[in-house]
Amino acid sequence: MRGNDKQQLDVFSYVSPEQRVPKTIPCVFFRFMTEEALRELQPRFNKLYAKSGRPSIAPEKLLRALLLQSAVLGAQRTAVDGTARL
Repeated sequence: MRGNDKQQLDVFSYVSPEQRVPKTIPCVFFRFMTEEALRELQPRFNKLYAKSGRPSIAPEKLLRALLLQSAVLGAQRTAVDGTARL
């Protein structure tokens, strides 16, 4: 069974990440592109998961986490040796 992609924004702060991050930095555009792609993939995800059973972690959450990890890793490599290898 496919889990929900509900984001708990108010767990640690009363201000959402969208309000904290300036709209002019590149990661905002990167997130917009990611959300658009995940919306297009949603029908495919729905077909892959069973209708009953224990809910799993939503595939959108897993993909967002992987993209964030690779972006951070690329930024760290760039800071260390001046080249990004994503």
